[in-house]
Amino acid sequence: MHKLINSNQRLAKRIARSGLSSRRDAEKYITNGRVAVNGKKITKLSFLVSNDDKISVDGKIIKSEEKARLWKFNKPKGFITSHRDERNRPTVFELLPKNLPRLISIGRLDFNSEGLLLLTNDGDLKRTLELPSSRILRIYEVRARGSVTEKKLQVLRSGIRVKGVNYLPMDIHLLKKATSNAWFQVGLMEGKNREIRLSFEAIGLEVNRLIRKSFGPVSLGNLRKGEVVEIKTDNLLRGFKE
Repeated sequence: MHKLINSNQRLAKRIARSGLSSRRDAEKYITNGRVAVNGKKITKLSFLVSNDDKISVDGKIIKSEEKARLWKFNKPKGFITSHRDERNRPTVFELLPKNLPRLISIGRLDFNSEGLLLLTNDGDLKRTLELPSSRILRIYEVRARGSVTEKKLQVLRSGIRVKGVNYLPMDIHLLKKATSNAWFQVGLMEGKNREIRLSFEAIGLEVNRLIRKSFGPVSLGNLRKGEVVEIKTDNLLRGFKE
């Protein structure tokens, strides 16, 4: 279970657990000379800090370590999962209530995808739940256009290589088939960038709707589009490990 650590810990981890950024971004802050501890600039990733140390990024003191919190959000289509976008597209964070702390997403959903998105105030929790080694099952409902055959679906169930990228086997079931479209339930353990869309395209199916229904033990349920709800984490974080 994810829990607070009172002993010394790596500087990047401490920054991530303040909710400022992911651990990967925190490491970049350090190596770029943007971080100071007790007024002294630190550039070594191995540097250890305690809860009593004063840490600043770009001259601003970061918050003390907070309890890891988790929210679920129903992402609408037409928003990106990022705090900023060079193309000035709307972001999911613009939809959140102003009284929430600074949140970061656990994984992403692309601009045209919708459904369950997990948000947290803890960069270390984000990293843990995103790691492929955590083997967390994500379930999606996917609508696609094209000819559907068992032979094609078996390719995805066996794992596929697309444009030099290897994708793990999908757990895929045909839910409903109409004249031009079919609905599928797809289960992934990894969830690489645009994995479902690219994999379907490789077998001749064009995805025209993609909804994430669950992430580990968390389900979308009846959450309305654009709605966000905090989840009690006392027992939930254990569920990600089971």
